[in-house]
Amino acid sequence: MTTIRSIDPSTGVQLAAFEEDSEEFVESRLAAAAAAIPQLAELGWDGRAGLMRAAADLIESEIDELAAVITAEMGKPIAQSRAEVSKSAYGMRFYADNAEKFLAGRELDNPEAVSASAARTRFEPLGVVLAVMPWNYPIWQVVRFAAPALMAGNAGVLKHASNVPQSAVYIGELFTRAGFPHGAFSTLLIGSRRVEAVIRDPRIAAVTLTGSEGAGRAVGATAGDVLKKAVLELGGSDPFIVMPSAELDAAVATAVTARTSNNGQACINAKRFIVHEDVYDDFARLFAERMAALVIGNPADPATQIGPLATESGREDVEVLVEDAREKGATILTGGRRGDREDGWFYEPTVIADITTDMRLYEEEAFGPVASLYKVSSLEHALTVANDSPFGLGSAFWSNDAEEIARAEREIEAGAVFVNGMTISYAELPFGGIKRSGFGRELSMEGIREFCNIKTVWVA
Repeated sequence: MTTIRSIDPSTGVQLAAFEEDSEEFVESRLAAAAAAIPQLAELGWDGRAGLMRAAADLIESEIDELAAVITAEMGKPIAQSRAEVSKSAYGMRFYADNAEKFLAGRELDNPEAVSASAARTRFEPLGVVLAVMPWNYPIWQVVRFAAPALMAGNAGVLKHASNVPQSAVYIGELFTRAGFPHGAFSTLLIGSRRVEAVIRDPRIAAVTLTGSEGAGRAVGATAGDVLKKAVLELGGSDPFIVMPSAELDAAVATAVTARTSNNGQACINAKRFIVHEDVYDDFARLFAERMAALVIGNPADPATQIGPLATESGREDVEVLVEDAREKGATILTGGRRGDREDGWFYEPTVIADITTDMRLYEEEAFGPVASLYKVSSLEHALTVANDSPFGLGSAFWSNDAEEIARAEREIEAGAVFVNGMTISYAELPFGGIKRSGFGRELSMEGIREFCNIKTVWVA
């Protein structure tokens, strides 16, 4: 079996190592998950909600230790790791409080229209759901699936990213520690090559994946072949549009955060900054200055604003995109190289202007602190550039013109439009994309319903 390693991206030093799970162990986890389904049903809404709140209390009580693990494994600045843990606890409580309401179903007001004395819809769990999750939010990404799935009465098995095995083990044990039935949620320490067999297992009812476009294609193809429900949240190349009426200082400050949070490694990071020519020069100057001023260093140090990229290959991917743009005539306003530190996988916050359509950055997602800057002459031009992308996850639109805002809401091709702000995932709002950013939704009422059978009941 393969060894799964936890490597500190700040130093390249191994933190821990785990042997990949055997076939016999995987079988035992799948059997336990299937056996947990009737036990989850017996708990009822109140029982599951009580256990979910216990899980939230547990993760909150261990925030210091867990945040340190997140930062050590994937390089997120420690304050952001703590925020991730707190957000996860909030998400658990949100579904504990709202799941029953979200899945209440409805009675048809006029059953005589369908020749019935009564007619209703019911929401029932599908069964065991496989979650294939990424490393960039190693706890929150899992919780935003696990909390609604468990509250709906589904069981879950997790195949986490192989570079965050300590986080995977923690979250795989959390719900059992909180009192959920054995097997209701657990982790499989397996490589990506073994995911297909798990999806094909008849005990798996559905699959959800957050990750790369390539991984989404593979998982989606397998799920489609065996006719199982899938939710895919894939890459993004989110536009951040700034119009002349915007509050420029606020737009610049938010742009820096939107591009560099999580060290620039989030699918909903703003990546393409599309700025009207009337304010372009001022925006570009301030944006480059503030990106260059960010403190790069050890992510465990509270003063650090930018830590390392999570993997060495990830940094190489960013370097290739930047060098391709540089060689084809792009202008590097700041950054564009590895950090000064000799250890770890650091890359400087970067702003690139004069992007042309023949550059890979024009179409591909840069998963690191690299911002592409575009000058546009009108709202029409801005929307054209924004939509000229294979992705459609989030977006931000900065303007104080009501007509411009209304048009942006209608015409930006994305799963979300944030006006005078940055794209963020909230438990209260549905999250997901269109085009090559995937399909289906997480969070809110829409997310908990994804892995339910919407059953029609007709009474003569």
